[in-house]
Amino acid sequence: MKLTIERAALLKSLAHVQSVVERRTTIPILSNVKLEGRAGLLSLNATDMDLDIIESVPADVVRPGATTAPAHTFYEIVRKLPDGSQVEIEHDAESGQLTLRSGRSKFSLACLPVEDFPVLSGGELPFSFSLSAAELKTLIDRTRFAISTEETRYYLNGIYLHAAKADGVDVLRAVATDGHRLARVEITLPDGAAGMPGIIVPRKTVAEIRKLIDETDGEITVSLSETKLKFAFGDAVLTSKLIDGTFPDYERVIPADNDKVLVVDCKSFAQAVDRVSAISTEKSRAIKLALEKGSATLSASSAENGSATEEIEADYTSTPLEIGFNSRYLMDILAQVEGDTARFAMADAASPTVVREMTDGGAIYVLMPMRV
Repeated sequence: MKLTIERAALLKSLAHVQSVVERRTTIPILSNVKLEGRAGLLSLNATDMDLDIIESVPADVVRPGATTAPAHTFYEIVRKLPDGSQVEIEHDAESGQLTLRSGRSKFSLACLPVEDFPVLSGGELPFSFSLSAAELKTLIDRTRFAISTEETRYYLNGIYLHAAKADGVDVLRAVATDGHRLARVEITLPDGAAGMPGIIVPRKTVAEIRKLIDETDGEITVSLSETKLKFAFGDAVLTSKLIDGTFPDYERVIPADNDKVLVVDCKSFAQAVDRVSAISTEKSRAIKLALEKGSATLSASSAENGSATEEIEADYTSTPLEIGFNSRYLMDILAQVEGDTARFAMADAASPTVVREMTDGGAIYVLMPMRV
């Protein structure tokens, strides 16, 4: 294999694929990126056996061929080359070495046989539909903060994506929860998604997809089966195994009859929570909300730091209520609310609180209170 490629184009694609490669792996070939030069393109492929990414980038291919090279080392070399430079890549099958030349720099990397590189991207994917980059971004950004990091409840370590009905309309719904908070966001069901199985998209896959979305503004093709998921973005294809587990019945934890309603200006409420929470301890992050007609008083206290209170104007007409929340969880939810106002529906100090936006009915957040 012999080819010449622009450093900027190579770096951009390498950045995408090398982030899939695990830093510590006991299988040497998984530390490598597969390089394949053919017909004006260099194809880069990396996998950790659960997630696989292939990205193609234009190159001047003199001699077609394929090899594998250490992903992180290769990336670091290209990253440190000067802007605007051309990179010549040559693989000598006899020596098993990959040579990189750019200007006066020359690097030789040890390669592993391309035949050893695993293939993840086969198999039937019977369901396929397209989403705009903005729609996929919405589904991810507004739920990913609630993904659980607790490995024992592995079925919560991702976003649950499924077809559902809302007020008689077919929707594609994304849900994430860690047991303390829950985020549920929906968009109109795309053509081709009807009848799709409910799938749990792993946290690492969510993070990699999210990076790719920022660099595309076209349609993204989503294909899936009960065990695999594939995203096709222009020049890149990301294939992932799914979490093999059953997502809990989240509808049961969304209360329907919370009758104490608080409406606040989202921005000023979030700022007040942020200020008051400076006092709360790093461990509990607890703040208390005391609600009375027309006002809400936020307070926090800790033995070592002292206490803080702040009163804000609020639209509240029910009986007085005191309720405690984890301030970080509360701010995570407020950061997702679009529009100026947020609506909190509460029952009492021990029951889940439902947070909605005044403008968009497609997003619901549920937050468990804390004892304060």
